[in-house]
Amino acid sequence: MVFTIIIIALVALIVIHHATLAEEVAVFAALAACFALIVALLRNRIASPPKTATPYTVLTVGAHPDDLEIACGGTLARLADEGHKIHAIVMSDGCAGGDNSVRPTEARNGAATMGLEKIEIHSLTDTRLEDHNMEMVDIIEAKINELKPDLILTHSSHDQHQDHKAVHFAVLRAARKQPSILCFESPSVTSEFNPQLFIDITNYIDIKIHAVQDHRDQAGKRYLRWDRLKGMANFRGAQGKLELAEGFEIVRLKDSIAGLK
Repeated sequence: MVFTIIIIALVALIVIHHATLAEEVAVFAALAACFALIVALLRNRIASPPKTATPYTVLTVGAHPDDLEIACGGTLARLADEGHKIHAIVMSDGCAGGDNSVRPTEARNGAATMGLEKIEIHSLTDTRLEDHNMEMVDIIEAKINELKPDLILTHSSHDQHQDHKAVHFAVLRAARKQPSILCFESPSVTSEFNPQLFIDITNYIDIKIHAVQDHRDQAGKRYLRWDRLKGMANFRGAQGKLELAEGFEIVRLKDSIAGLK
């Protein structure tokens, strides 16, 4: 496929010598598209690991439409590529921080970019999720009973955002019998956030950035900038002796899951 595209590009370069200005512009646009496709194909080839022989089910729970992409988008994309089944719950439609007529759609786009199986978006009160504690517990318990997940990812308790903390404690209550729970890092975590597990996302940083950029309603916020995302991945990668990584606090982790790095 890549070889065919290269041949097409070379032919286009030859054609340019006998083209009008308008035709040259069209050819250069086509060449740019060809090279973008080559980059995408090569990235996908590099970033697609062999499918696991023992796939597991992952449930990830966030408070707002962009939380999952920012906090663990690289990990979710990597797990999906490896053949694991990723399901997501988002508790609010983000109306307090943006346009809730578009944010759920952007969350679905982000989920598709990361390769999630399904995302479920609720409309509990943004910034007041603590008022919906029992509703959140019921939602999470129902999903746990449906999926029987092997691993759950959610917010840390070491977070300044009240919604993130409310979701964390709702997950702990609903998942009290679950063997593996990890807490991801949002931009509002406190200095007490202390990851013990670092997951390699070296080949997935571009996918994470793309998934975050699917949230166009939030464009312009500093913590969504690609350099911020890559900078944090560099920092956690250095801590975990990896190139780029996402860090997680361990609530508890079953041995069969602990091999994920």
